[in-house]
Amino acid sequence: MASENLPQGSSRHRLSQPSSSLIFPMAFVFSLLMALVLVSYGLGGFLGCDLSQNHVLVGRKNLRLLGQMSRLSPRFCLQDRKDFAFPQEMVEGGQLQEAQAFSVLHEILQQSLSLFHTEPSSAAWDTTVLAQLRTGLHQQLDDLDACLGQVTGDEDSALGRMGPTLAVKRYFQGIRVYLQEKEYSDCAWEIVRVEIMRSLSSSASLQERLRMMDGDLNSH
Repeated sequence: MASENLPQGSSRHRLSQPSSSLIFPMAFVFSLLMALVLVSYGLGGFLGCDLSQNHVLVGRKNLRLLGQMSRLSPRFCLQDRKDFAFPQEMVEGGQLQEAQAFSVLHEILQQSLSLFHTEPSSAAWDTTVLAQLRTGLHQQLDDLDACLGQVTGDEDSALGRMGPTLAVKRYFQGIRVYLQEKEYSDCAWEIVRVEIMRSLSSSASLQERLRMMDGDLNSH
């Protein structure tokens, strides 16, 4: 036991007595830990959750990659246009709570990555650019995975069944049905490419708004 190794002159009674030499250092450590928590909260919103500027830059790069993937002029595919009913007002309108916003962002990125990881997608696009897009989407998802658990906690599974996230799921389901109906034609993929650029652009706006919200919290 630890008491057997005490030096001569030490006693249990002395160790049990509080002293200012023990109290003040512990108070200082506690204050330091609280300061670190507040700094972490201000920088990323939550411990382990940091939507950094690099996260936003990767999102912009993903949009550029999608732009490079175009193989047809959109005017050749006008007959294939379709309104997929992207919930843009819901995503960009500012009414989402923070947990809902992270859930929606995660769903958009996850669904986009899944869409571009299919065999028909690999056959439709330049494999080098497609690989870079997949890597970028993976990177953004890794960032959000760290955030999602911190922000939503036990709400995570419930949020996936709620209005905003469910609307995004239905939106992507409509895209998949459309591609199947069009037999994954070049024009169908071109329409979908433009549509995904739209949804990722909206998600980028939402990410930037979350970063600004974190900055506002840090300034108070």
